[in-house]
Amino acid sequence: MEVLKVAATSMPQKVANALAAIVKEQGEAELQAVGASAVNQAVKAIAIARGKVAPNGIDLYVIPAFADIIIDGEKKTAIKFIVKSR
Repeated sequence: MEVLKVAATSMPQKVANALAAIVKEQGEAELQAVGASAVNQAVKAIAIARGKVAPNGIDLYVIPAFADIIIDGEKKTAIKFIVKSR
């Protein structure tokens, strides 16, 4: 499954475009975000992507979860959003 890392400075429109393309091709993708601002950008991107793929008859749903990741040698907890189509 393709993993997109979302930062606080990520542009939701660009993340949404990438997410929509991956979901159309593979049927699922994962977004990872660390921090409130990054989670906010990820949620916006998911909403935008859902609107982009809906006219093609694709309905997205999201499974939120926690993920332990390593950033600069430090263990951090990320929110991961598993995005799938149905």
